[in-house]
Amino acid sequence: MGDTPGDSNTLHEEKREVVFRPKDHHVNVTEAEAQFNALSRQLSQRSQAANSDSTAAGNDLEKGSPKDGGRFDLREYLTSSNDANQKAGIKHKHVGVVWEDLQVEVIGGLNNKLNFYSGAMLGFFLSPLLWLWSFIAPLLPSKAPPPTRAILHKSSGVLKPGEMCLVLGCPGAGCTTFLKTIANERDGYAKVSGNVLYAGIDAAEMAKYYKGEVVYNQEDDIHIATLTVAQTLAFALSTKTPGPNGRIPGITRKEFNDEVLETLLKMLNISHTRQTLVGDEFVRGVSGGERKRVSIAEMMATRARVQCWDNSTRGLDASTALDFVKSLRVMTDVLGQTTFVTLYQAGEGIYDLFDKVLVLDQGRQVFLGPPSEARAYFENLGYNSLPRQSTADYLTGCTDPNERQFSPGKSVNDTPSTPEALETAYLYSTYARDNDDAKLKYKLLMETQKADQEAFRAAVAADKKRGVSAKSPYTLGFTGQVRALTGRQFRMRIQDRFQLITSFTLSLALALVIGGAFFGQSNTSAGAFTRGSVIFTALLNTCLDAFGEMPMQMLGRPILRKQTSYSMYRPSAIALANTFADLPFSATRILLYNIVIYFMVGLHRSAGAFFTFHLFNYIAYLTMQGFFRTFGLICFNFDSAFRLAAFFIPNFVQYSGYMIPVDSMKRWLFWIYYINPVSYAWQACMENEFMRISLTCDGSSVIPRNVPGLTIYPNELGPNQACTLFGSQRGSNIISGRDYLAVGYGLNANDLWRRCFPVLVGFFITFQITQLLALEFFPQYGFNMSINLFTKEDEETKKLNTALRERKALRESSPKADEVTVDKEKKQAIVAGKRSFTWERLNYHVPTPSGPLRLLHDVYGYVKPGTLTALMGASGAGKTTCLDVLAQRKNIGVVSGDILVAGRPLDSDFARGTAYAEQMDVHEGTATVREAMRFSAYLRQPASVSKEEKDQYVEEMIELLELQDLTEAMVFSLGVEARKRLTIGVELASKPELLLFLDEPTSGLDAQSAWNLVRFLRKLADQGQAILCTIHQPSSLLFESFDRLLLLERGGETVYFGDIGQDSRVIREYFARNGAQCPSNVNPAEFMLEAIGAGVTPRIGDRDWKDIWLDSPEFQKVTREIDTIKKEALALPVPDKSSTSTYATSFIYQLRVVVQRNSTALWRSPDYAFSRLFVTGFISLFISLSFLQLGNSSRDLQFRVFGMFWVVVLPAIVMSQIEPLFLMNRKASSRIYSPYVFALGQLIGEIPYSILCSIVYWVFMVYPMGFGNGSAGLNGTGFQLLIIMFMMLFGVSLGQLMAAISPSVQVAVLFNPFLGLVLGTFCGVTIPYPSMGRFWRAWLYQLVPYTRTLAAMVSTELHGLVIRCKSDEFAIFDPPSGQTCQQWGQDFVNAVGGYIDNLNDTTACRYCQYSVGDQFYTPLNISFSNRWRDAFILFSYVVASRFLRYSKR
Repeated sequence: MGDTPGDSNTLHEEKREVVFRPKDHHVNVTEAEAQFNALSRQLSQRSQAANSDSTAAGNDLEKGSPKDGGRFDLREYLTSSNDANQKAGIKHKHVGVVWEDLQVEVIGGLNNKLNFYSGAMLGFFLSPLLWLWSFIAPLLPSKAPPPTRAILHKSSGVLKPGEMCLVLGCPGAGCTTFLKTIANERDGYAKVSGNVLYAGIDAAEMAKYYKGEVVYNQEDDIHIATLTVAQTLAFALSTKTPGPNGRIPGITRKEFNDEVLETLLKMLNISHTRQTLVGDEFVRGVSGGERKRVSIAEMMATRARVQCWDNSTRGLDASTALDFVKSLRVMTDVLGQTTFVTLYQAGEGIYDLFDKVLVLDQGRQVFLGPPSEARAYFENLGYNSLPRQSTADYLTGCTDPNERQFSPGKSVNDTPSTPEALETAYLYSTYARDNDDAKLKYKLLMETQKADQEAFRAAVAADKKRGVSAKSPYTLGFTGQVRALTGRQFRMRIQDRFQLITSFTLSLALALVIGGAFFGQSNTSAGAFTRGSVIFTALLNTCLDAFGEMPMQMLGRPILRKQTSYSMYRPSAIALANTFADLPFSATRILLYNIVIYFMVGLHRSAGAFFTFHLFNYIAYLTMQGFFRTFGLICFNFDSAFRLAAFFIPNFVQYSGYMIPVDSMKRWLFWIYYINPVSYAWQACMENEFMRISLTCDGSSVIPRNVPGLTIYPNELGPNQACTLFGSQRGSNIISGRDYLAVGYGLNANDLWRRCFPVLVGFFITFQITQLLALEFFPQYGFNMSINLFTKEDEETKKLNTALRERKALRESSPKADEVTVDKEKKQAIVAGKRSFTWERLNYHVPTPSGPLRLLHDVYGYVKPGTLTALMGASGAGKTTCLDVLAQRKNIGVVSGDILVAGRPLDSDFARGTAYAEQMDVHEGTATVREAMRFSAYLRQPASVSKEEKDQYVEEMIELLELQDLTEAMVFSLGVEARKRLTIGVELASKPELLLFLDEPTSGLDAQSAWNLVRFLRKLADQGQAILCTIHQPSSLLFESFDRLLLLERGGETVYFGDIGQDSRVIREYFARNGAQCPSNVNPAEFMLEAIGAGVTPRIGDRDWKDIWLDSPEFQKVTREIDTIKKEALALPVPDKSSTSTYATSFIYQLRVVVQRNSTALWRSPDYAFSRLFVTGFISLFISLSFLQLGNSSRDLQFRVFGMFWVVVLPAIVMSQIEPLFLMNRKASSRIYSPYVFALGQLIGEIPYSILCSIVYWVFMVYPMGFGNGSAGLNGTGFQLLIIMFMMLFGVSLGQLMAAISPSVQVAVLFNPFLGLVLGTFCGVTIPYPSMGRFWRAWLYQLVPYTRTLAAMVSTELHGLVIRCKSDEFAIFDPPSGQTCQQWGQDFVNAVGGYIDNLNDTTACRYCQYSVGDQFYTPLNISFSNRWRDAFILFSYVVASRFLRYSKR
C-alpha cells in the first residue's frame, strides 16, 4: 500500500502547463511576468506614463491562448504593482505574517445547555436584580473567571509575502478558527492569546488602521439576492478603488473599475452571469458554484494583502477549483500576497501549488513545513497511505482515528497517535526548529529593516481617496461610502419587483379603503369627529407601516458583518444610505396614498392645505421609520426588538391626543404625549384642516331636537336648543374650526409651524443620529456560534449515547472490527421486482425578461435498482436543475419529455417513494440531531415498520455519519459540515423505496467523510437502492465507486451517459476514442471536465462534445436500453394502486408527531414564546393604567369601549411575530406530511401559549379598569376571557395564513397594516354603524370578525351599567319661558334615551346623553341577546382558516 500514485510529486504533471520547480513558488514566474509586461504595455499606452519596452506575452497559463491573456489582468488592477505603477511612484504592499503561541479559547465545556421557556420567564423577572448586581459586582472581590476551553492550542509560524499556506485538518480540528484569528476576526471567542504580527505591525494596530488589508472569506455565501452579479462586484470595487495617488495617471475611477470587473468575471469564468441575479433559496439566480465564485471575486476586489480562504472551493467542480487555486498562486507570486487556504478534498494538482502545509489535529499544530516533505514525515512516524490517496487526504487521514492506517510492524502503541503526541513529535522535529528559526529571522528583519512596513503604510495611504483621514481604515470617505451604498440600496429595492409592486398595491388599497370608508365628509357637526378619525387613521397607518423596517434590519446583518470586515464602509454609512435610497419609493408611495385619501374624504381643497397635510404625514413616516430601524439595530434578535416595540406602540396610539384628550390623561402619564412624535403630526394635521373651515351644527348635535314621531322642536337651531359640538356659541349654528380644536382638544392652530414642524424635524434628525450611533458603537451581528448547544439527556438518550460511545471506542481500538460488527443482515433484504427510473428528451425552460431560457436540452438516462449514478458537470451546467426536475421539485418553468417509473408516468406516491438531500441545509433549528432524524424516519418509513425498528435504523445512521458526539446538539448550533451530514442523515432515515436523490452530498465534507459517505451509498446500492447524486471534486477512488455517469456541459447539454467501469476504463476509452487521451496518473473526473472545457481551459478537439455524444454508438445504446427497460416493465402486471397514499403514515399519526415536534420547538424558543406573553401582558397593563378604575360617567363609558377596542388591535401586532417563525418552519414541498397537518400542527402548538397570554391580558384588563359592574357581573368577565382566547387564536391563525400565501417575510409583513386597518375600521367602532356607508354596511361590516368581537364584549360589559354624567359632561340648554326642563325636554329624552339631571329647573337644563350602557350600543346594531352567537361566529373564523391550503412558494 505504500507505493501509490499519490506518493509521487509528479502527479498531474502531464496535464499541467505550469512548470514546477522545487525551490520556487511552483509557478513559471518568467511566463507570468511576460503576461504582466504585456499588460504593463497596454496600460502604459493609455497613461503615457511608462515606456513600451514590454515583450510579447507568452502562452496563457491556463488556456494557452494569447487572445485570452486578460485571464490574469487582475494582478495589475487590484494591487497597482506593475512596472508602470512603480514608475508612477506607487509602492508595493508586502505583508508577511508571524504568529507566536497563538491560542484561542471559548467559554464553557462541550455541554452548553440551552435555556428554555421557564428560564426565559425567570430571567425576565430577575433582570432588574441582575441589572443592579452588574453595578455591585465590580465593587466586590473578584471571583474566578468563567471556565474556558482551548479550541486552538499554541501555534507558531511564519508566512512571507509571496507564499501560500494550505491548512488541513478534520472537521473540528480548528482550521476555521485559525484562519479567522489570522484574519483578525476575534469576535465570539472568550480569549485570544499569543502574538500575531503583520509586517511587524501588531494585531491591535492592524485592526484599527488597516482592517481591510487582512480579510477572511467564509464558507457560506452571503449576498444580496436581488442584485445582479455585476452590480454586486461593481459595488465592492466602488468602495475599494484606489485614489488618484494609487492609480496610474490618466486612468479614471470608472475605467479602473470597469476593467477590473471584466477581468474578475473572465478569470472566474462567470462572464455569462453578469446580468443574472445572485439569488438565494427564495430568489432564483445563479447556480451554487457560480455564487461561490461571486464570493471569491468580491473578496478579490478588496485588494487585501493577507487573504484567508475558508473552504472556498466548496460547490466548485474539480476543474474550476483548480483554476481558482492557480489564480491565487499567480496573484500571490506576482503581487507578493500572503495567502492562507483551508480546503477539503484537495486534489494533487491543487496541493502542489502551495509553499507550506499546516496540519491541525483538535486544535494542535502537528506539522508545518514544505508540502513535498509532509507525506514522508508522516510515513516516517509510522502511518501508511491508501492506494490512489492524494497527499492532502493522506495528511488529513493521519489525524483521523477512524481512517488512518499504521505501517507494517507499527501500531498505536509505538506511533504518535493522539493530538498531544503528534504535537510533541512535531515540536521535536527539524521542521519545528526550521520554522522557529525562520520565524525569528523574519521578525528580526521586520524590526530592523522596516522597508516593507513603511512601503505598506505609504501604499495604503496612497490608495485613499482625497480627504480621507490617514488613520482611517477605509479607502473611501464617509460621504463616498454613503453615495455608493445609496446606489446599491436603490438598485436592490427597484429590482425586488415583487415587494415593490406589493407595497404600492397594498398602500393604494389601504388608501381606497380609508377613502371609501370616510367618503365625502360634510362641513357639518356630523363631519367634525369623523374628520379627526380619518386624519388619525391615515396618519397612524403611515406611521405603523414603518414597523416592517424592524425585521428588515435583522435580515441584513450577515451582509453588513461581512462587508464591514472587508473595510468596504463604516457600519453607520448604511443607515444614511437606507434613508436616502428609500426616499424616492416612500415619497411616491405616501404621496399617492395621501392624494387618494385626502380628496376622496373631502378634506379642505386647496394646494396649501393638501401639501401641508402630506408634508407632516411624510415627516411622521420618516421619523417612525428611523425609530423602528433604531430598535432593529440595537436589539440582539427580533423577539427582543418586538418586546421593545410593544412598549412604545400602545403609547404612540393612546397618547396621540385623539383617543384620550390631554386633559383626561392621568397626571403621572400625560408626559408621554409630549415625547410622542405621532402626537405632533396629528396635531399639525388637525390644525391644518380645522383652521381653514367652519362647521354647521345640525342633526344629532342639536338637543332637544325632533326625531321620528316627535315634531315639537324647531327644525333650525333655536334659542331654547343647544349644540353639543365643542366650541359652539349659544344662538349660533356656525362653529369655527379653530374654536372646535381649542375647546375639544386644547390645540392652537398657531402651533402648526412654530411648534409641531420643528419638533417633528428634530425627532427625525434624532432617530437618524441614533441609527448612526447604534451601528457604529453597538453593532449587532447576530449570534456567532463558536460552540454547540446541547439539550439535557433523559434516561433513553443516555442509554443510547452510552451504546454509541462504546461502539465508537471499539471501532477505534480495532478498526477491522467495523467490517465485522456492522449488522449486515438487516440491510440485505433486496425487494424483488424493484422499479427502474427513466427519462427521455428531457427539456426545461424558465421564463426570463428576455423570453424563455432553456436550462436542459434533450437529456436521456436511467437509474436501475442497485446502481449508483453520478451527475457531473461544470458549475452552472444544470446539475442541480436536472436533479430538481427529475425529483419533481420545480414549481416554475416548463418541463417537457418523458419521466417514467417502470415505463409508466409518475403516480401521486412518487414523492413518498423518493428522498432528496438538498444542497441548502434547511432544518428545524431547535431539534436535536437525533430528533431531526427520528422525525424523518417516523413520518417517511412505512407505517408497517415498528417504532423500535425506526429508532434502531436512526442509531445506525448516526453511527455511519459519525454524529455520535452531537446526538443531543441543537441543529442551529451545528457547524457547516455537521449540518451537511445531518441533511443527508435525515433523507437516509426515510429509507426511500424507489430512488434516493442527493445534491452534492460530499460538498463541505473532508475527504475521509466524503469517502465514508460514498462507501455507504455504495453499500446501499448493493442492497438494491437506486441512487442518483450530483458530485463535485471526486477523487479517483470516489469516482470509481459509481456505476454510471451523466455528464453535462453548459446549457444542460449531455456529453456522456453510461458506465464508468473498473479503474474508469469505459469512460477513459470513450474520451480517448474521440481525441482526449487521459494520462494514467491523472484523476479521470478532473480530466474529463477539462476536456469538455468546463473551466477556463479550452475544450480538447474541434467538435462540441454534445455533438460527439449524439453521433456516438453509446448514445444509441442508451436509447435502446431505455426502450428495453420500458418494454420489460410494461410486460409486468400493473401494480395495485388501490391502497396507495401520498404519505407513508396516517393523518392522525402525522398530526401527533408534528404537534409533538412543534410543541418541543416552541418550548425551546424562549424568546419567541415569552415575547408573546410580554407583549400581551404589557399592552393590557399599560392600557389599563391609562384607564385605571373607570367610573360610570359618560366619558368613562367611552374609555371602557376604547379599552376593549385594544383586544382587536392585539392580533395585528402579534402577527408580526408569528409570520417569520411560520415561514422558517414551512416544509410543505418536502411532502413528508400533509400541508393540513402542518397548518394544524402549527396552530395546536400555539394554543397553550395563546391561552396563557389570554389569561394574562384578561387579568390586566378586567380588574385594573374595573370591569364587571353591569348586569352580567362576574360571569360577564369570564365571557370576556373566552372572547380574548378566541381573538388570540384568530390572530395566530391569521398570521399563519398571511405567511402561507407570502413568499418571504418582507412580503408577509406588508399585509399586516392593510389587514389591521380593514378589520379595525369596519367593525363598527372607528366608524359608528349609523355613520357607515350603506355599501360597506351591507357586506364588509358583516364579514369582519372583529364586528363579532366588539359586539360580544361591549354588550356584555355595558348591559345594565348605570351611567351618571360628570358636571362637565352635561349638555346645557334653556327651556322656553314658563316651562321646566322636564316639560321642554322629557319627550326628547323618552325618544332617544339619556336623562335630564334637573327636571324641575327653569334654566340651564343639564342633559346627559346616556342613562344606561345599553343606550350606547343599541344604535350601533349590537344586541346583548346575540353575544353567544357572535362569540361562536368568531370561533368559526379560527376553525375555517385551518382548511385553507398552505402551499410553499
